[in-house]
Amino acid sequence: MTEFHLSTPLSKSDLDQLSTGDIVYLTGTVLTARDEAHARILEFTERGEELPFDLEGAAIYHCGPLMEQKDNKWEVVAAGPTTSARMSKMTPRLLERYNVTALIGKGGMNNVAGPLKGKCVYLAFTGGCAALAAENIQKVETVYWSDLGMPEAVWVLKVKNFGPLIVGIDAKGNDLFAKIDEKARNIFSRLI
Repeated sequence: MTEFHLSTPLSKSDLDQLSTGDIVYLTGTVLTARDEAHARILEFTERGEELPFDLEGAAIYHCGPLMEQKDNKWEVVAAGPTTSARMSKMTPRLLERYNVTALIGKGGMNNVAGPLKGKCVYLAFTGGCAALAAENIQKVETVYWSDLGMPEAVWVLKVKNFGPLIVGIDAKGNDLFAKIDEKARNIFSRLI
């Protein structure tokens, strides 16, 4: 296990050096997107419409942050990860069209190791760390699709040393969560 301090957007060499179990801290720009934002991104794509934000090299954080407006600026109150598996079905189509280099969330993703291979990593943030995550967000740059509601909107965040994040799926196709699941099933099958 190695610790990395990386800046967004992640480069090909950044992705190549990461392996499952490594610890990552990110500095740069991160965009939040949950179920509704993913669905809208895919709707825009299917209609051939341009997105109002750039996903080239993007780091997408599966998060529904709690925000507060002070002096005409948004501030993050809490920004813990949401369950990434909910976005698993939409992720392959998203990655076919957009050069997203990092997905950040909680609890792993199902059947996305193949689509991530060679182009993207999944970084797991421990659930229950909403206040810790908020501490590492320096600034809310802007918000898109606020009509979806605060947790579903796309928030553009400037982060510094955002983490610790664990490489759950690396760009080589290795899936830490799948390995743990398989090991648990093997142990369970021996017990019955």
